[in-house]
Amino acid sequence: MKKIVLLFCVVFLVHEIVIISDGLIDDEVEKAKVAVIFGSKVNEDGSLSERLKARLDRGLVLLRDSLVTEIYVSGGLGKEGFYEGTVMSDYLVSKGVLKKFIKIDNEGINTRSTALNFKKEYPFDSSAIVVSQYFHVTRCKLAFMQVGVKYVKGVHCNFFESRDIYAAFREFFGFYKYLFYY
Repeated sequence: MKKIVLLFCVVFLVHEIVIISDGLIDDEVEKAKVAVIFGSKVNEDGSLSERLKARLDRGLVLLRDSLVTEIYVSGGLGKEGFYEGTVMSDYLVSKGVLKKFIKIDNEGINTRSTALNFKKEYPFDSSAIVVSQYFHVTRCKLAFMQVGVKYVKGVHCNFFESRDIYAAFREFFGFYKYLFYY
């Protein structure tokens, strides 16, 4: 039993190092048509959480550097009563992005549904750049590859908080759920 626990701990530690490294070391980004920005908490007053704002700001950099031509914002209806995708789009428009360059997915309630919805919206596109927190990037890329997006690059936003420790821990289980279940 001790060997099994030790083996699990080693696998867990190695996996955490891999996903944290993969998330913090952005992929060499080549041009892609679309940056996919994953939703996160919208505050009760309808404003962006700092985490969500950082994701959108990272997507803006990709657009302004001409690495993408469109931004796909994805999120669901939060308990605060706001559709994340709509709030995200409004922020991008307030920063000068024309609405015609933004696609809204208000049905992206999790990483898997965002990937599936993206594939429906862009059935013939084989590349995307995913934008999220560093600990989430590896699973985002996995989900997109699983639905048939062949070339997925990942970039992280520069926002860190103490809850990242829990989130990175949770990603271990989320990644293997996606790997074996989908």
